[in-house]
Amino acid sequence: MSVETEVGQPEVVQEAVRQADAAAAAAGVTVRQAEPGDLAAVIGLFERTWGVGHSPDKSMLLALDFAGNTVLIATRAGKPVGATLGFLGWADGVHLHSHMAAVVPWQRGSGVGYALKLFQRVLCLRHGIADMRWTFDPLIRRNAHFNLVKLGAEVVRFLPDFYGRLDDVITGSDRSDRFEVCWRLDSPRTRRALAGERPPTWSASDSLPLDVDFERLRVDDPAEAARRREESRALFRSALSRGLRPELTGNNDYVFTTDAADSAPGPA
Repeated sequence: MSVETEVGQPEVVQEAVRQADAAAAAAGVTVRQAEPGDLAAVIGLFERTWGVGHSPDKSMLLALDFAGNTVLIATRAGKPVGATLGFLGWADGVHLHSHMAAVVPWQRGSGVGYALKLFQRVLCLRHGIADMRWTFDPLIRRNAHFNLVKLGAEVVRFLPDFYGRLDDVITGSDRSDRFEVCWRLDSPRTRRALAGERPPTWSASDSLPLDVDFERLRVDDPAEAARRREESRALFRSALSRGLRPELTGNNDYVFTTDAADSAPGPA
C-alpha cells in the first residue's frame, strides 16, 4: 500500500497495518487517502457503479476529505480501480459510517474492496474509533458473504426501504431494503474472520435461502424479484423483532439465531 507504520503504535494497529498491506499486495493495488486531484476519478468510479448523478459532487467530497474523513482511492499501475467514502457518525456511539464503495467491473472479486475496507480499519483504529457501520441489500448474496463472513461484521438492524426509490444503475425501481451492520474492529469475531477462520455452525430458529442471483433476477423477472423482496421483508421484520440475528450458513443462506455474535467455531 503501504500503510505507514509508527513507532509505539498499539499491537492491534500494527497487526491491522500488516493485514491491510497484505490485502493490498494480494489485490495488486495501492490504497491511499484521496487528494484533491483524485476527486474527479473518485466521482467517475462512483458514477460508473451507480450512474451519472449518483455521486456526491466534487465540493462535497473535497469538504469531507479536508475534514479528515475516509475518502480513499485504490490504484493499479497508477490507474484508479476502486474508491470508498466514509464519514464519522455518533448515533449509538461514535463510529465511521462507510457509505459508498466502488470497484471497476473488471476488478470486482479481485480483493480491491477488501483492501479498501482494511485500510479504513487501520485509519479508524489509529484514531480510537472501535466500530465501522454501513448498510447493504440483504438479498445480494455476495455482499452478505463479504460483510458477515469475510470481514466478520454483524447485522444490528433491518431498515425497510431505507433510501426510498433510488432509480440508480444497480437498484432500478426495486425497494431499497437494507441491513445495517456493525464491524467491531478488534472483536474476536473480526479477528477470526480476518485470519480466515471458518464461522460457527449457527443454531437456527428460521432460515431464508439465498438461492438465486438476485441482481440478475431483477433484470430477468422483475415480478418474481418483487415477490421475493416482499417475502424477505416480512421474514426480516419478524425475526429481528423477536431478537433473532441473521447469519450465514456454509452455503451462504440466512439463518436466524440467538447465538452470541462472537461464538467460536466448534470442532471440525
